[in-house]
Amino acid sequence: MSKRTAPSLFDLPFPDAPDARVERRHAASFDGLLAGVDEAGRGPWAGPVVTAAVILDYDNLPIGLNDSKKLTEAKREALFDQIMTSAHVGIASASAVTIDEKNIRAATLGAMVRAVNALALSPKMVLVDGRDVPPGLTQDGQSLIKGDGRCLCIAAASIVAKVLRDRMMVRADAHHPGYGFAVHKGYGVPKHSEALTRLGPCTLHRRSFKPVRMASGSVNESDLKAL
Repeated sequence: MSKRTAPSLFDLPFPDAPDARVERRHAASFDGLLAGVDEAGRGPWAGPVVTAAVILDYDNLPIGLNDSKKLTEAKREALFDQIMTSAHVGIASASAVTIDEKNIRAATLGAMVRAVNALALSPKMVLVDGRDVPPGLTQDGQSLIKGDGRCLCIAAASIVAKVLRDRMMVRADAHHPGYGFAVHKGYGVPKHSEALTRLGPCTLHRRSFKPVRMASGSVNESDLKAL
């Protein structure tokens, strides 16, 4: 039996923009089992951090994959549907409570491992957006700075994570009215700051984050009922 050869852990070069030909060659080195991982919601004051892992079918690629932040909401939604029907996808999240208990970095990396483990197929190589390879992966992993704008499978993961988190925050707005979650998705915009000062934190707020910790008020009665 011939021995399969593959690039070494740190020898997967990527251009400055997604290139399907380059990535197809990388994926072939791992029998097609190349997964991209990304997160959405690391910076907001409220809501979960959501992570996704995606193994693409390079013979059936959605057109227009790119960093989710570079796409319109309509384009993200359309690509989300295509990714979910053409690729293998694993999803995981960490709640505000977990973020407060562990810190945002540890909570995010842990959710990334769970997203990879949720894939129907076990990848042989995992590419992660950013600087960190999550501890606990059973596969080889490589971090890729600005990977969501350079690597198709990471871009796909960024789209899945972003769309799902946005949907979660829209639903959260109905349960926690007044904060504007459906609009700003929990990020620290002026209207969120004003609502936080006026209403106090709700159960979705990350109390380890300084703006939330410093906010006046307490948990609302409606929030306590939702626990």
